[in-house]
Amino acid sequence: MELATAHPALKAFMSGSLSGACSTLLFQPLDLVKTRLQTLQNNRKPGAPKVGMFSVFFNVIRTENVFSLWKGVSPSLIRCIPGVGIYFSSLHSLKQHLFLDRDRVPNAGQDILLGAGARTVAGVSMLPVTVIKTRFESGRYNYTSVTGAMRSVYDTEGIRALFSGLTATLLRDAPFSGIYFMFYSQAKRSLPQDVSSSSYSPLVNFSCGVVAGVLASLVTQPADVVKTHIQVSSDHWNTTAAVRHIYKENGLGGFFRGAVPRSLRRTLMAAMAWTIYEQLMARMGLKS
Repeated sequence: MELATAHPALKAFMSGSLSGACSTLLFQPLDLVKTRLQTLQNNRKPGAPKVGMFSVFFNVIRTENVFSLWKGVSPSLIRCIPGVGIYFSSLHSLKQHLFLDRDRVPNAGQDILLGAGARTVAGVSMLPVTVIKTRFESGRYNYTSVTGAMRSVYDTEGIRALFSGLTATLLRDAPFSGIYFMFYSQAKRSLPQDVSSSSYSPLVNFSCGVVAGVLASLVTQPADVVKTHIQVSSDHWNTTAAVRHIYKENGLGGFFRGAVPRSLRRTLMAAMAWTIYEQLMARMGLKS
């Protein structure tokens, strides 16, 4: 089947997968630093100085090597290439089915539901790979491959462990994508048509994505910290137990551990993914 005659949802999947691959490769070090920051707080002794983003960054290079900043990139790619593709194809399909009248534009509330719905489909589909990715990045496990890690987790902890953190993941990802898509869409619609359709459209799309990403990242940061603790721990905490542990050990500040690298990564990744996706969809003659 030629690309030109492919189903629009398949085109959206392919465009999303390519955009996800590019953004994942570029920003993986920020995700690793974020995970290390969030897991370090469990081992920090009372009164010990706080560890910052740059300290973790240079410590990884010094004690391991520069390529260790991309530890976990294999499961990240395995997750993001199909995961971002599933997200964009789901989003495209939902928009086509719910807004068949092309003159009808979703409002802010509908944008949130569209973004959250598409992310829920992608998040549930790729959760086992997300668990493995988080464990790779934590530095606590000596896995050598994605398939080997999955087999090890399944054999020693059961299928439940591969879906650990489902609630926290959805509490993080669905609101993030819903809020992001709403801010992104509303920002683009507020611009004059000649600006958004000019030769500067990639820059416009990227700028709108950065603004949307910062706002969405800050709102969903606590859920990301909870998700990381659940997936890294072998104690099979539930969401409530993880929340209590984080608050007991670090107070409210613990829920915003790793906020800077995560905000940078999520914002830049989402902005780049949307920019590449929109350009690819436009080249294929489809409205994103």
